[in-house]
Amino acid sequence: MEVVRAESAGFCFGVEKAMEKAYEQIEKKEEKKIYSFGPLIHNDQVVKELGEKGITVLGSEEELKQLKEGTVIIRSHGVSRDIYHILEERGVECVDATCPFVKRIHKIVERESSQGKQIIIIGNDGHPEVEGIKGWCQGRVSVIEKKEDAENFTLEEGEKICIVSQTTFNYNKFQELVEIFKKKGYDISVVNTICNATEERQTAARELAARADAMIVIGGTHSSNTRKLYEICKSECENTYFIQTLDDLDLDLPKSVRLVGITAGASTPNNIIEEVQNYVRINF
Repeated sequence: MEVVRAESAGFCFGVEKAMEKAYEQIEKKEEKKIYSFGPLIHNDQVVKELGEKGITVLGSEEELKQLKEGTVIIRSHGVSRDIYHILEERGVECVDATCPFVKRIHKIVERESSQGKQIIIIGNDGHPEVEGIKGWCQGRVSVIEKKEDAENFTLEEGEKICIVSQTTFNYNKFQELVEIFKKKGYDISVVNTICNATEERQTAARELAARADAMIVIGGTHSSNTRKLYEICKSECENTYFIQTLDDLDLDLPKSVRLVGITAGASTPNNIIEEVQNYVRINF
């Protein structure tokens, strides 16, 4: 049996940079406390490891407002403009680990909304990245996730809209939803803000799943981009498994299986991917 890892899998550029900044703070070994506003990345094992090394996760604005000292790391997903204001008011040091691709979206929606356009974010409402993007919009902003959302959307006469996307959204779904808006005849500008790493990872996963007898998708349960990979792989390969670590793997493969594919989300460390890969190679 052959075990193949997708050409693009695991940590993306933005996550790598966030991790580097976190470890830079840890290695300073200063007396002041280190915090991250929300989990630095969507991987429970990594967040636990960072916690053991001294990074405390703040879960709300209320907790942030209680701080009197220390360093706060802004996670890779980014935050609203209000969070920066709170940090400034508290006089707390800020280490900004926002992914550059997310920062670009903040600038786009800030500029376009200031010109009077309504912002449409194609993504998952409630996801921290989307919440952060909403926090840079002036005026009306809507989040569209499903076909029905786009079809039911209405715009007042004379209004203009700007469409952006969550960086980890499914590229094909983004195109499908944009097409629905175009057919409505609205005055729209569309900026495809899905990052290259996401497109590459989704394409590689789809191609591998199409020829695999079984697929293993590794990533955090809260990871949006990993869920998208699972959906893509499942549509191409019925025997698709979603796991966080090797401990979750419960493979029951028939002897007819000749190719097992492995892919992983943008917040999955290489050591977890290799552990799963080696286990499957040795035991099946």
